[in-house]
Amino acid sequence: MTRALRSLLRAIAALGLAVSLSAQAAGVSRADAQKVRAVIQAQLAAFAADDARRAFSFAAPGIRQMFGTPQRFLDMVREGYPVVYRPASVGFLKPEANGRTVIQAVEMADGEGTLWVAVYQLERHKGAWRITGCELVPSDGKVI
Repeated sequence: MTRALRSLLRAIAALGLAVSLSAQAAGVSRADAQKVRAVIQAQLAAFAADDARRAFSFAAPGIRQMFGTPQRFLDMVREGYPVVYRPASVGFLKPEANGRTVIQAVEMADGEGTLWVAVYQLERHKGAWRITGCELVPSDGKVI
C-alpha cells in the first residue's frame, strides 16, 4: 500500500468518525424524547378538553407573552391549527436536537383523513420542556 493511499484511508476514517460523533451529538436522549412527547401529548389532551389554561401552561414564556391569555391562545389554535386542535390520529416521529431546541415532528390526520406534519420546537425553561413554536406542513398522503 502506498503512502498516499494510507493517507487517503486515514482521512476517510477520520471523516467517518467525525460524522458519526456529530450525528450522536444531534441525537436526543431517550429521557428527553419521552419528556418532549409527554408535553405535546398533554397539550393535545388539554385542547381536546378545551382546557385553555392547561394548554397554555405548556407554551414557552415568549408564546405566553405573545398571546397574553389562555383563551386567546386556544382561540388561535382552534382557528389556525384545526388538525392540532382536534386530530383524528397522532403519530410521533423521531425527535432531533438543534442546539438548545428539540424538533419533534408529529404526523396528524384531520377529520377528512388528510395527513399533516406538525413540527414542534421545544426548549427547556426552568428545567421543564416548553413549546416555543409549531409549524404545520401538509403531508403526502391520506388515511384510508
